[in-house]
Amino acid sequence: MRVMGLDFGSKTVGVSVSDPLGVTAQGVEIIRRTSENKLRQTLARIEALAREYEVETFVLGFPKNMNNTIGDRAEKSLAFKETLERRTGIPVVMWDERLTTVEANRTLMESGVRRENRKEYVDKLAAVYILQGYLDSEGMKNGKN
Repeated sequence: MRVMGLDFGSKTVGVSVSDPLGVTAQGVEIIRRTSENKLRQTLARIEALAREYEVETFVLGFPKNMNNTIGDRAEKSLAFKETLERRTGIPVVMWDERLTTVEANRTLMESGVRRENRKEYVDKLAAVYILQGYLDSEGMKNGKN
């Protein structure tokens, strides 16, 4: 059972995937979006990766506001969820992603990655944090931890 984590943004989509046992998340790539309103190429790439990794579930970052409300970015993520499920037939789980980008930036900073180079990695690392949070939660529910 593989799970794919997605950090859906206006310009990029960070992609991560679990190991076959569903214990750890690894970064796969960052999909660059040419236009915020055009999803065809983005969806085609996600679909290809889902086939390649034999994905059974997507975990999509849900960017709620800090006060737990749903803003414009979260609305776009919900719309993307529906489109992704319709196109792939694979279920999508929404996962609270608050502060994952902050955490990813901090990790890159502590690792010595220069500020101008962080944007090359931050979305993929945020996707790893989203997916790992989900996997850890599932492991706790299933008594794996």
